[in-house]
Amino acid sequence: MKIKVAITQMSCSNDYQKNIAKVEDLVQKCAKNGANVVLIQELFSNLYFCQVEDYDKFALAEEADNSYLIKHFQEVAKKYNVVLPISFFEKSGPNYFNSLVMIDADGKNLGLYRKTHIPTGQCYEEKFYFSPGDTGFKVFKTKFGKIGIGICWDQWFPETARCLALNGAQLLLYPTAIGSEPVLVRDSMPHWRNTMCGHAAANIIPVCASNRVGKEVAPNSEMVFQGYSFIADQYGNVVEEMNREEEGFRIHEFDLDAIDHERVSWGVFRDRRPECYQDIIHYGKNK
Repeated sequence: MKIKVAITQMSCSNDYQKNIAKVEDLVQKCAKNGANVVLIQELFSNLYFCQVEDYDKFALAEEADNSYLIKHFQEVAKKYNVVLPISFFEKSGPNYFNSLVMIDADGKNLGLYRKTHIPTGQCYEEKFYFSPGDTGFKVFKTKFGKIGIGICWDQWFPETARCLALNGAQLLLYPTAIGSEPVLVRDSMPHWRNTMCGHAAANIIPVCASNRVGKEVAPNSEMVFQGYSFIADQYGNVVEEMNREEEGFRIHEFDLDAIDHERVSWGVFRDRRPECYQDIIHYGKNK
C-alpha cells in the first residue's frame, strides 16, 4: 500500500474557533495535494496553556464523547477522505488527560490514546494538569495503514517507539509542542530530531512529528516554539522538513508493504532477546 502522509505546522491563538478553522484549511490543502494521513500538532485548539499553573485552564478540557473539536474533525476527515489524529485536553470524570483520538478517513472515531509520559519543569507544567495516561500504547488500524501514536514527551523514550512497532505499527506519528528551553543553555532541536530519527532507524519505520511555531506569552512566562516539523524515512533520514518559523505543510509518499518486507529482511525483531532485557523493568530494585 502506497500512502501519502502530511505534517502540518502553525502558530496558535487563544481563539478556539479560529484555531479550528486554521487547521481545517491546512487539512483541505493537504488533501488537495494527495495526502491520505494528516498530522496536526499537540493541543492545537488553544495556546499551550501548560506554560504556567493556572486552575482556570481546566475549563478548557472537553469530554471525549461530547467534544465539539472531535465531532467537527470527524466531519472534516470524512469530507476529505483523510485520517486525522486529533490532540485534545480531555476531562474524564474527576481526571484530566493529554489525549488524542484517531479519526479514520470515513469519519469514524477509532479510539483514544492518553499521553503516557508527562513532563514537568519551567514552561512545561504538564504534571499540574494531566494524569499519566492509562490506555497503554495504541496502534490504530486505519484505511491507510496501521498507525502508532505518541504525544510529545513520549517521543524521547525508545520504549514508546519499540512497543508501537511490536504492536504492528507501520507509521509513527508524534504531535508535539516544543519550544524554548529555559533550563538549557543550548538549542535542543538537533537532540530532539536525532532521538526521533533513531526511533525510525532502529525500528525500520517512518516517523513524523508536527510542532507549533510562534511566540506565546503567559503571566510571567513566554515561549518561542521551535517548529522544525519533519518526516523521517525508515532509515532515519529526514526526507521532509519545515523551518523554525514557517506555517504550512509537507507531504511524503511511502510504500508501507515494501517497508514491511524490508523490516522482515533485517531480522531486527527476529533476533530480539526480551529475556535479557529485564533490567529495563527491574532497574534499581536489587541495588
